[in-house]
Amino acid sequence: MANLVTTFTVWLSFVLLAHINHVVAFWPGGSSTRFYDFKVQTMRVTKLCLTKEIVAVNGMYPGPVVYAQEDDRVIIRVTNQSPYNATIHWHGVRQRLTCWSDGPSYVTQCPIQPGQTFTYEFTLVQQKGTLLWHGHVSWLRGTVYGAIVVYPKTGVPYPFKFPYEEHIILLGEYWLRDLVQLEQAVMASGGGPPPADAFTINGHPGPNYNCSSNDVYRINVVPGKTYLLRLINAGLNMENFFSIANHKLTIVEADAEYTKPFTTDHVMLGPGQTLNVLVTADQPIGRYSMAMGPYMSAQNVPFQNITSIAYFQYSGAMPNGLSLPALLPTFNNNLAVKTVMDGLRSLNPVNVPKEIDTNLFVTIGLNVQQCRSNNPQQNCQGTNGGVMAASMNNISFIRPRVSLLEAYYKKINGYYTEDFPGVPLKFYDFVNGAPNNIPFDTQSTNGTRIKVLEYGSRVQLILQDTGTVTTENHPIHLHGYNFYVVGYGTGNYNPQTAIFNLVDPPYMNTIGVPVGGWAAIRFVADNPGVWFMHCHLEIHMSWGLSVAFIVKNGQGVLETLPHPPADLPRC
Repeated sequence: MANLVTTFTVWLSFVLLAHINHVVAFWPGGSSTRFYDFKVQTMRVTKLCLTKEIVAVNGMYPGPVVYAQEDDRVIIRVTNQSPYNATIHWHGVRQRLTCWSDGPSYVTQCPIQPGQTFTYEFTLVQQKGTLLWHGHVSWLRGTVYGAIVVYPKTGVPYPFKFPYEEHIILLGEYWLRDLVQLEQAVMASGGGPPPADAFTINGHPGPNYNCSSNDVYRINVVPGKTYLLRLINAGLNMENFFSIANHKLTIVEADAEYTKPFTTDHVMLGPGQTLNVLVTADQPIGRYSMAMGPYMSAQNVPFQNITSIAYFQYSGAMPNGLSLPALLPTFNNNLAVKTVMDGLRSLNPVNVPKEIDTNLFVTIGLNVQQCRSNNPQQNCQGTNGGVMAASMNNISFIRPRVSLLEAYYKKINGYYTEDFPGVPLKFYDFVNGAPNNIPFDTQSTNGTRIKVLEYGSRVQLILQDTGTVTTENHPIHLHGYNFYVVGYGTGNYNPQTAIFNLVDPPYMNTIGVPVGGWAAIRFVADNPGVWFMHCHLEIHMSWGLSVAFIVKNGQGVLETLPHPPADLPRC
């Protein structure tokens, strides 16, 4: 009887709250509510000898930091004052029962059109650490991005010595061209994108670039003190190495989840990935370079190879003295990437799903379509006169012109099919025997094909890189979830020889699938909605390297997708 009364009381509270606002905003109740007001607008910046307009938030590049504490409710009102469509994605926020606020355009919402406003609301349920927010329309996230810093609950310490100071380090890429126009031009060409004009650290290119000797970020440090650096890769199309001259980096968190401390000379972050590292100012007084350089695992892809430099400057050092250079791995050093990944372990033993209900095997990679244009010189600049594409299980994802979540929720037919294959349509030597008679046997099929997952299903997903056009490290991001990275390796995945860590694997939201290799991830599908999974190299997402999952409702209000907010944008 007592259980019945409790159940009725909980149900009644939800009914009452639903009359005040949509249920999601009140479950689970955060310890406090944080309000932010974002205005997406154009601003003028001068970099690399040129003044131009970029799209940014609140006239800041990079944008404002969203600060919160674990279990806080966050409300962010976004007004689009730019000439382009806009949405914001809260990368790594698990959006428990708030799929409507996730942000990817045409997946969970229609874009916020110029002059319109939409309010994002979510609760940081059992989340703390470093995340990021960024635009999720076209290539606007090249300048529309910022950090999310979620502190532990009051009185809860870090699981490491409290640092003297904390600093946010946002790694980015800068283009002299307008990014919306650049994406349109690249997609129309059928070829690949040009390299960025500069790498940036907190928006500053640093002294290696033209007109940038004073456009440098610096951290002033006290000898003997330990600093927490919140590293975020907000770049568009590149993965990057980062290091500090003569200083060790101790990783203590990856993708906003604590790790066992792991000390290294350098780290590699793909777009969307975050790492918290401890650095102790234990060297002779001086000015030390913090360096950001390229990691390019693909073949025959042009990239920016000029290093972006910032300063880690000791108090008492000559203000304009020479800085000691930071050593970075060579641009294609796959072993340097593997060494860091090998060191990532969850801080404590974790509850990894041992029994699996849904086994998925998904190939990821590039394609070249045959030229269909009447003007091939203009539109077919891909390999061998073809048109570049990318796919999962050889299906290039086509985003519809409506919100998939809205179509699913309102049962609107005709915009997607629920037939994404759980395994490749054919098996072969994915890495060394992939089709490469370009463009005749390298084509993908196009479609908005979705994979449906039952609520509560325990999912294992094998992500397999392929060698069509080129093997490459792909940073794959899953919206709405973290996942346990239980294994990875080179070559083709073989269940007989694969070694899994089911004790303390890292709990991530973005995994760099090794070049010419595979990664195995596990998660429980316990968050209803439509969730995007895609490569976080923006050009690959534009080419179709993505898929969406529908996670069905479970039982009762706490396992059911709530109704959409009243101000949800219209297409």
